[in-house]
Amino acid sequence: MANILYGVNGEGAGHSTRAKEVLSHLVARGHSVHVASFDRGLQNLKPHFDVTEIYGFRFAYVNNRVRYKRTIAKNLITVPEAARSMSRLKDLVDEWKTDLVITDFEPLSCHVGHKKNLPIISIDNQHCLTNVVVSYPKQYRADAAAAKLVTRLMTPRANAYLVISFFTAPIRKRNTFLFPPLLRQEILDATSTEGDHVLVYVTSPAPALAKLLSSVRCRFIAYGFGREGKNEAGNILYKKPSLDGFFADLTGARAIVANSGFSLVTEALHLGKPYLAVPVSHQFEQIFNAYWLDKSGYGAYWEDLNKERVEAFLYNLPHYREALAHYPRQGNRALLEKLDTLIAGYAAA
Repeated sequence: MANILYGVNGEGAGHSTRAKEVLSHLVARGHSVHVASFDRGLQNLKPHFDVTEIYGFRFAYVNNRVRYKRTIAKNLITVPEAARSMSRLKDLVDEWKTDLVITDFEPLSCHVGHKKNLPIISIDNQHCLTNVVVSYPKQYRADAAAAKLVTRLMTPRANAYLVISFFTAPIRKRNTFLFPPLLRQEILDATSTEGDHVLVYVTSPAPALAKLLSSVRCRFIAYGFGREGKNEAGNILYKKPSLDGFFADLTGARAIVANSGFSLVTEALHLGKPYLAVPVSHQFEQIFNAYWLDKSGYGAYWEDLNKERVEAFLYNLPHYREALAHYPRQGNRALLEKLDTLIAGYAAA
């Protein structure tokens, strides 16, 4: 059995949600696993695993848009914290007699692995952009270039890249393996039903979207807007954050209108929910997901959303459901088996 350091990006809940499934598998296989994370990753994983808090890079959001100047300023002042986390992790790796590193888009664990000459396995969806042959809208070339640079800097020179994606494409980099999305067991076990509401979710309050949806004749249940209760028009029910409540509203929704973070997109597709993507502005990963969602026929994405386009999406729900009927639902088994094989090989070496 192996001693494993598992670095988990704590920005948002998606990284820790899928990492929890992998961690549970590794522990069940008898491995000794130590987790390094921050923010949501720390909160979500600490009750279940041995977690060390580390410094984490965070984006700054204002009105559902990434603000790069604020992001840079926010993170520059915490550089000494990153250095302290690196130093602490290096000491802990020696103390734990670590055999290998697994990282879900978490850079400090990866860089410590390199310094200690340990094998590194990367598990994420971000490397689909750099290690797989993909297309994206030409007008986003500059954003794509920046996203590729960030992706390469976050987890460079891993021994193996296990890339998850909701579409298939040719691999362009060595030691890269493409798998279906990692999904939490609750989603794999869930029974999807079709209620009368459309689920809405945003990362940060989006007043323009709220105003737009209030003009559409449809019942919406909305999360992430920082308020509760019904809107003036009576067609939007705003709810406070709730894991159980959100899960029930997700599995019972007619469709989804939401930011296009990878985890929510892939959970919705697995449940057969047509998806209207509203990417966070200047968040290229979300634009990329929205583009491929539309390209695959599972939903819609427009750069400028308006009432007519929301209504067109709702009108075309039967068309999207037909495409989703053929969406491959394969579970986590293939990736976990590959991970077992890689760990056995590295441990033996």
